[in-house]
Amino acid sequence: MRLALFQPDIAGNVGAIMRLAACWNTPLDIILPCGFAWSDKQLKRAAMDYGASADVQRHADFESFAAAISEGNTRLIALTSKGDTELYEVGFAPDDILILGRESAGLPDFVQDRAEIRARIPMAAGFRSLNLGMAAGIALGEALRQTKGFP
Repeated sequence: MRLALFQPDIAGNVGAIMRLAACWNTPLDIILPCGFAWSDKQLKRAAMDYGASADVQRHADFESFAAAISEGNTRLIALTSKGDTELYEVGFAPDDILILGRESAGLPDFVQDRAEIRARIPMAAGFRSLNLGMAAGIALGEALRQTKGFP
């Protein structure tokens, strides 16, 4: 199981997701560019001392990320408010990669088109989306629960 962030905008969210990835022993891919400097204080504050324990790989762009994951038996699962499958209807596999988009714009169509599944987290009518870190935690928690992948 892996998490991937496509061009994240907010350092604090990335730091919190790095902490989540470290605590649940889940590799994290970050697809550049980010909307902040990697040395940002917000990133370090949110990751706390867990950031150094996180398995983080940065990729220059989506194509380099796609090339890096092309070998193996992986599925790319897009988490998007436009998803046609509810998160809890997805049957996760241990080698899945959950990809989340930018806080300001979500995942572009060309990324969603590469995903095997477009999943959405159900929420009350009239709301667009959750915080990126919350969405990552909910989705990763469900994926790890199904695959018995918690550490």
